[in-house]
Amino acid sequence: MRVLVTRPAHSATRTAQRLRDMGYEPLLLPLRQPLHDSDAAADALTITSGAIAVTSAEAIRVLSALGEQLHPHLARPLFAVGETTAQEARSLGFRSVASSQGNGRDLADLVAARGADGLLYLAGWPRAETFESGLRELGIHFSVAECYRMQPTVPDPAEIDAIFADGYPDAILFYSRQTAEDFFRLPEPRLAPPEHSTARLLCLSEAVAQAIPTALKKSVEISPMADEKSLLSLL
Repeated sequence: MRVLVTRPAHSATRTAQRLRDMGYEPLLLPLRQPLHDSDAAADALTITSGAIAVTSAEAIRVLSALGEQLHPHLARPLFAVGETTAQEARSLGFRSVASSQGNGRDLADLVAARGADGLLYLAGWPRAETFESGLRELGIHFSVAECYRMQPTVPDPAEIDAIFADGYPDAILFYSRQTAEDFFRLPEPRLAPPEHSTARLLCLSEAVAQAIPTALKKSVEISPMADEKSLLSLL
């Protein structure tokens, strides 16, 4: 089975290895690349003292660039969406890490259950508002520091030629609403599933699936949990 991965190159490389280990052939087509702002993260950490929240491992990669500047903050509680992101935080040296297994709203519920008021949210752009709206509904005070941006990238025609040389992929993995929108906006006609295609469009969440064109909804499958292990289980 040939599986197209649309996530950024850094993450896609690890996903590709997981797919190979499962016996699938990965095809990589990154549609976004991160632009980090480590200064914004450092400044936010300096003026706050409470718990930290992240909804993407990309925020942990931003923190990893801080080096010794991060050391005074490693004892702060950190809340993450997904165990994979939580494990990256632990690997970086955070000593008190808790993770939710669902989406941003589930993380907000976890923060509330732990009584972590005065939260610093290290966020990216663009992003869903699920986590922030959940915090507001629960009456939790928080501040936001945008420390990375996911910039759109346009695939090289040679990349597309290589991917579609042996026909259309059997499955496409979509990890974010923005990436799904990017994919179906590209002018390259070969990216559109051909008529009567059996290609499966596998989405990390219901929010991601909403970006799939109506005509293709019948090919959509949604991960039971918003994490990669669950998404790959659909294969």
